This record gives sequence, structure tokens and C-alpha cells, in this order.
Amino acid sequence: EVQLQASGGGLGQAGGSLRLSCTVSGLSFEDYAIGWFRQAPGKGREGVSCISAEADVTYYADSVKGRFTMSSDNAKNTVYLQMNSLKLEDTAVYYCTADPFCSPSATIDPDYMGRGTQVTVSS
Repeated sequence: EVQLQASGGGLGQAGGSLRLSCTVSGLSFEDYAIGWFRQAPGKGREGVSCISAEADVTYYADSVKGRFTMSSDNAKNTVYLQMNSLKLEDTAVYYCTADPFCSPSATIDPDYMGRGTQVTVSS
């Protein structure tokens, strides 16, 4: 069974930082790009970021570029999304994804996705 366990969400302040983690099991970590999309209330999915299996390809949405950074720890089958300079509009449920490809389309329509973790940014 494929599982993508996201954690690290919560309440952050505008201008502050949060770090999300996604631990993957049930699939070969080396064969999948891991990413994140988010969904705010009443809005569609927005691809946030992804990192390829070999960490040689990354994607960041324009809305988070320069503020969010993905990294991976293959030994732990875990990826991280470091979110800095938080903005109110970053408030959303964040979902971890797994897909053979790292691309904007794959991030919002992945082969696998986990349960979301809520991120709320306050002023």
C-alpha cells in the first residue's frame, strides 16, 4: 500500500516559516518525483513544488519561488518543504504527491497523493 504521510502544518505568522515533511512508503522512492499541491477553500488545486527522483529537476510555482525550498532525504524516504516569508495567501491544505514526473501538471494530477495538512497563516 502506497502511503504519503504529510506533517508539519499548523499556524504560522506572516513573514514567518514552517516546514512540511512527507514520508513515503509502499513505492520505490528512487523512481518517483515527490511534490506538493495546495488547495485553499473554494479554489482549485495549485501546484506548489516538486523534486525529481534524482533531485536534478525541481519545480516551483511563481507564487512561491524564492520563498519555498524542497529537499529530500533518501535514507528516510522523506522530502521537506521549507516555507519562508509566509504570506496570508499561503493558507491552504497542502497535499504531498508522488508521480514519475516532476512537472506542474503532474503535481496537481499525480499518481498518488496523501492526506492533506492544513497550513494557516495569520497576520
